[in-house]
Amino acid sequence: MHLSEAIHLLRAEPRARLFFAALAQSSLGTGAAYVGLLLLAYQRFRSPWAITLVLLADFLPAMFLGPVLGAAADRWSRRGCAVVADVLRAGAFLALALVGSFELTVAFALLAGVGTGLFKPAVLAGMPVLVSRERTASATSLYGAITDIGYTAGPALAGAALIVMSPGTLLAVNGATFAVSAIVLARLPLDRAERRAAPRPARASLFAEAGHGLRATAGMVGIRSLVVISAAAMFFGGMFNVAEVPYAKLDLGTTGSGFSVMVALFGLGFILGSLSGSAGGAADVLKRRYLAGLFVMGLSGTVVGLAPTLAVVLVPLTLAGFGNGLFLVHERLLIQSQVPETLQGRVFAITDALVSWGFAAAFISAGAVTDLAGARPVVLATGIGALALACMATVALRGHWLRDRPATEVVHEPSPGLTR
Repeated sequence: MHLSEAIHLLRAEPRARLFFAALAQSSLGTGAAYVGLLLLAYQRFRSPWAITLVLLADFLPAMFLGPVLGAAADRWSRRGCAVVADVLRAGAFLALALVGSFELTVAFALLAGVGTGLFKPAVLAGMPVLVSRERTASATSLYGAITDIGYTAGPALAGAALIVMSPGTLLAVNGATFAVSAIVLARLPLDRAERRAAPRPARASLFAEAGHGLRATAGMVGIRSLVVISAAAMFFGGMFNVAEVPYAKLDLGTTGSGFSVMVALFGLGFILGSLSGSAGGAADVLKRRYLAGLFVMGLSGTVVGLAPTLAVVLVPLTLAGFGNGLFLVHERLLIQSQVPETLQGRVFAITDALVSWGFAAAFISAGAVTDLAGARPVVLATGIGALALACMATVALRGHWLRDRPATEVVHEPSPGLTR
């Protein structure tokens, strides 16, 4: 584990301390607000469809606007985009605490999703500017770990907070955490000096630049494979998320407490996997660790699907979380190191868009498949599917990012007409 490298980063980089402190409090707020938003949607509208639409609202902006949001992060100040994203989310969650109609609830949930879809590419592309070059890997790893800590610990905080406050108040508090984050980010650099000082020639429309980003991503064969593989992996992850509750209760015979332990251990594994990226490395090393994460996900997921009892499932489930974190952090490090800086916002956003499509497809189909086949076969299929995907990824990436051959495909930004 590379926790010591993350600690050293925070000690040595005062700007990083500010950024990650702001990220930590907003991530915990987001995890807590997830519970509050679901409770509020159900209290107001008494329909499972209300919950479904509110959940989808977080994915839809990235699904349909991802390339455009990424183009904004590449075209304008990444710090400005990150601040705007947090302001949008602050306003959206404050409004969600106040509005009463179903239409406005969904609309403001969509606005929050737009903010999230803009924040990710701006921050991930700007991370190498925030810290010294040799600590970029540590910063990216810590970003993933803190984000998942928020999703893991936030719901527990919500359980305690809801004793003394309403779900609406919880959403308002989350809005305040985004406002704090926006204030902090406004003082931090996420753009290189030469990028800020560059002249502003006449440019194509934002949609044209988004199209250019799509063509450029398709033209970088290794990155294209990486993006598609990541989307497929998250489809299997989404299938597992849906089947996990009935699997725990019906197949493993555990209680709600047992299921909570399963979720916590998977989250712990994910955090450790994210932190393992702190060491960084050359492109060939990053690729091997990316593939290793996929193989760990597949092997441990298969064991989880075969486990007869809760006691047997705990270790492989923790390993599955570790593989997930290992895979994701090295995907981000490969994009940061192998994609031209002028394209990184779009590539991160396109990846997020395809991953969102993968999750949405899983959420829509997994319920019906689980009802038809049962939870255990679905969980087992996700493990076997991830293992098969790891084998295909090994073949697809075998000619890319080799130690003895430079990655020439990323030396120059592809021209707008690239179709290779």
